[in-house]
Amino acid sequence: MVNMITNKKENSTKSEASTKAPLFQKLNYILMGIGVVLLFLGYILLSGGKAPSNDVFSETIFDARHLVVAPSLMLLGIVVEIFGIMYHPKAK
Repeated sequence: MVNMITNKKENSTKSEASTKAPLFQKLNYILMGIGVVLLFLGYILLSGGKAPSNDVFSETIFDARHLVVAPSLMLLGIVVEIFGIMYHPKAK
């Protein structure tokens, strides 16, 4: 008798686990992918500014691309990542 009760409990938990919705939907993965691309693009824009030799100072490190555009893209990428993780569409 006890064995039958435990079997019913195991069967009910297996069926409940298999009917649960996935944690993330397709839109969440798309948003997270966009966030990763923005982060990657920001890191690429942040690189560069190498001087022709070690004895010469290069002013290109103070370019707007390094100081404004790249960090802004990286911050936007982080915001999109957080939104992609936290976003939960309303049930219909």
